[in-house]
Amino acid sequence: MRYIFLAMAVWGTIHPMSYFIAWFNENGYSIMAMVDAWHVNDATSGLVWDLTVAAVALTVWVIYECVTRKHWLGLVAIPATYCIGVSCGLPLYIFLRMGYRS
Repeated sequence: MRYIFLAMAVWGTIHPMSYFIAWFNENGYSIMAMVDAWHVNDATSGLVWDLTVAAVALTVWVIYECVTRKHWLGLVAIPATYCIGVSCGLPLYIFLRMGYRS
């Protein structure tokens, strides 16, 4: 089961990034232009906020568990979440957590 989550983390990296790279190649490499595109209508703004809340909740969970379990490797899920996305950070953290023996 653990490796299913690792595969999902890889998929959650490659699949969204392919869209981001295609967008950057077409529209230029401007983060602010991408943020503007994310808020082009209410549907996309809602999705952005949905993922933002999920990312913050995941961050709180990761920090809490890493501090209480002293499993510091799990903290790598935080930059993965904000640099790649929740689709990578969440399965990555579950993969790392399943391998930790307390």
